[in-house]
Amino acid sequence: MNIILFDGKRRNHLLPLTFTRPVADIRIGILTIREKWEHYFGKTSSLTEDYLSGKFPANFAADNILINSSVCPDEDMVKKIKELKTGEVLIAENTLIAVALPKDKAEAFKESDTDCYVKHNYIAKFLQVNNLWDIFQKNAEAIEADFKLLTKGRKSAKISESNTLINPENIFLEEGAKVEASVINASSGPVYIAKDAEVMEGSLIRGPFALCEHSTLKMGAKIYGATTIGPHSKVGGEVNNSVIFGYSNKAHDGFLGNAVIGEWCNLGADSNNSNLKNNYAEVKLWNYAENTFVSTGSQFCGLIMGDHSKCGINTMFNTGTVVGVSCNIFGAGFPRNFVPSFSWGGANGFMIYSLEKALETAKLVMERRHIGLTKEDEKIFEYITELTKK
Repeated sequence: MNIILFDGKRRNHLLPLTFTRPVADIRIGILTIREKWEHYFGKTSSLTEDYLSGKFPANFAADNILINSSVCPDEDMVKKIKELKTGEVLIAENTLIAVALPKDKAEAFKESDTDCYVKHNYIAKFLQVNNLWDIFQKNAEAIEADFKLLTKGRKSAKISESNTLINPENIFLEEGAKVEASVINASSGPVYIAKDAEVMEGSLIRGPFALCEHSTLKMGAKIYGATTIGPHSKVGGEVNNSVIFGYSNKAHDGFLGNAVIGEWCNLGADSNNSNLKNNYAEVKLWNYAENTFVSTGSQFCGLIMGDHSKCGINTMFNTGTVVGVSCNIFGAGFPRNFVPSFSWGGANGFMIYSLEKALETAKLVMERRHIGLTKEDEKIFEYITELTKK
């Protein structure tokens, strides 16, 4: 089957994280949404925004199945999708899950143009990412599902006796993972330590928790579930119910809670975010699609940070702060709780972070991980700059 993951109508509600990636490349649980689908179907491609399609092109075949990227798969859903014939759709209430289309119709696909197709209703519960806060709120459920998916029929690598383990049957280490002199409590959810990841001495971990490939939990870290640290990241201090996509660092003390951090971000030493208002009111969060602040329906919401953004030491983020792409935040006091992309400054005000300087920094940061900034990456930066000028 040729599987194409389409962004869907929730894409703009997931900005700024989807400024730089298709919805399919959001990480929730242990895996990205794309990696979950590829576990069942093999290689996929994306139908996304025109400016992203150079880096993430859609590959069309004679027959295609287009799947909503905001939806996470399970075995029952995959079975239903495999049964679809050309011109048939799988829907759940107001959500289009999948549609089978020939090449010409797939290339001209619009999510709203499915009235003429044969509809099959999907009535089982499933996990979907509709809003930014879903990423951390639904992370426990996603870690549980991914843990079962990745460990089915397998045995964990041996865990060093220097550790204190609670519910060890719910702890899984891939080969090459290192964990020493730490306390891991998997009573409230599984703990997954991926290949070549390291948990340094004195770390305290409470599941559900995932530490992805080549990432490091630094000495004395305190981790509360449900938390995911994506690949090639370094994390220390206190973290609660947060998702770090990958290639980002929070290497020192400071609190991160009910938060989502994109790729190539850096949080300076002793940076903190508030995740609860002093009056215990519901948190509102900036929504790009609505062009205003919207209620999350929750008392707990911390920091959402887009790719390539950084903050200096001792930075303070207020409850429900959204930071765009390639921002540089520093100084005393709380910056505003919506920081547009390419902003440079802090509580005393912002100026524009020029595209040239932003690209220069991105190149330096990525080169440290032996990854180059491509021409397609530069085009994406340029497009986001134009989008956010206002």
